[in-house]
Amino acid sequence: MPERFTVTTPIYYVNDVPHIGHAYNEVATDVLARWHRMRGDDTFMLTGTDEHGQKIMRTAVANGATPQEWTDRLVETAWLPQLELLNIANDDFIRTTSERHKAGVRLFLERLKEAGYIYHGEFEGQYCVGCEEYKTANDLVPGTGEFEGQQVCAIHSRPTETVHEANYFFKLSEFGDRLLALYDERPDYVQPEHVRNEVRQFVKQGLTDLSISRNTFDWGIKVPWDESHVVYVWFEALLNYITAIGYGVDEEQFERRWPATHIVGKDIARFHAVIWPAMQMAAGLPISEHVFGHGWLLVGGEKMSKSKATGIEPRQITEVFGVDAFRYYFMSAIAFGSDGSFSWEDLDARYHAELANGLGNLASRVIAMVHKYCDGVVPEVIPDAEIATLMADAVGRADRAIDTFQIHDAVDAAMAIVERLNGYITEQAPWVLAKDEEQRLRLQAVLATNVQGIGAAAILLAPVMPETAQKLWAAVGGEGEVSAQQIREAHQWRGTGRVTTVPPLFPRVEQSQPAS
Repeated sequence: MPERFTVTTPIYYVNDVPHIGHAYNEVATDVLARWHRMRGDDTFMLTGTDEHGQKIMRTAVANGATPQEWTDRLVETAWLPQLELLNIANDDFIRTTSERHKAGVRLFLERLKEAGYIYHGEFEGQYCVGCEEYKTANDLVPGTGEFEGQQVCAIHSRPTETVHEANYFFKLSEFGDRLLALYDERPDYVQPEHVRNEVRQFVKQGLTDLSISRNTFDWGIKVPWDESHVVYVWFEALLNYITAIGYGVDEEQFERRWPATHIVGKDIARFHAVIWPAMQMAAGLPISEHVFGHGWLLVGGEKMSKSKATGIEPRQITEVFGVDAFRYYFMSAIAFGSDGSFSWEDLDARYHAELANGLGNLASRVIAMVHKYCDGVVPEVIPDAEIATLMADAVGRADRAIDTFQIHDAVDAAMAIVERLNGYITEQAPWVLAKDEEQRLRLQAVLATNVQGIGAAAILLAPVMPETAQKLWAAVGGEGEVSAQQIREAHQWRGTGRVTTVPPLFPRVEQSQPAS
């Protein structure tokens, strides 16, 4: 039986167009899904859009549209095209305005109400419309500039609104001990460790019940027993993970796909590692496999944000460096789980050093030499033992890294093959061996070793750079699709025995940063 691997991105709030912070999460989740598919796992990747709430309603009105018109427009012109642009191979796309989601949310609410976990009450608090979240005193910081002298949201740097409402509440406070037990029994449930520690400390301070409805606006899913209320956007948005896979409708599909692993930004890890598992407990559902809270992309030391004018659209990068280089850079330059700073200078340097001069130059040199010295036929010679051992080690190291979500380490393992092969060519100097007929067998061994190594690297890099890996795979004689190869056996691949000419994989870029 194949292993099950269901992985999700968060569903993205569609009040504006996506930037590379969103793309970072999408690509990382896609890499994990592609890797598991190449293991032979029963893999399913879900992404989508979060389209309800007060912020969406206000943005739509400001743009002269209804909320539905606004979300339809953005999904069709920005969010779906980004998936295509970045070559994201998701299996499903869920919108919270879809009927399947609304039906699942209503069913879930009814079940929680019947189980006694929902009640009606009054609440007053400080609400950030940008976050669509009530804030505690610890979530606020002193304002600067026009907001000097006021307390502002630490994320959006804007004052909160005092809101007093009579709403429906979820008895979150009843789940503190069970959540702490979950973190103790499954220490890998919330990752990385610093996010787990923050979540655990938050729960230890005590949980209050969660207001799960709003009655001051109507853009949302109606509470089934009281249509004067709509469901709190965060509460219903979390349910996308189960409404998309048949909750309450297709039990066979639901059982096949659930539980899932959630890849989210660290700023929303609390929702996914506190509120969401409590909701699952209340509904009697199996708990998610993992919640991984990755770090932020920083520009000029600040989190990437459209509202702070630090948002960079992916197309600004892909039009210069290409999609695969975009995917490679963000999966290799930043330790997954930590914050990482983006700069055009670093991207340009890595592109030329690691891709153009490293991988691209290696492939073109080796293939040219096989053509020149062996008429394009790969010698049937066992690869050098040292390189064979290195390849096997790299495959194992990369695969283990994926199990702990360390995508950057998996990429590093693949590129270790490339780096070693470049050094190996310099050491062995096949152009010198070719001048001595007595060194013919040695020449063949060197070339066969390089071809085997490039093919192994292509398989390991396929989840990260799908198009480039396929070109490499075909050029060294790989048959079929590189994505169909068993990734845990990458070092043992066998091909047609012939190489073909490979086009320049990473052309030099003269001006990397677009004019402002």
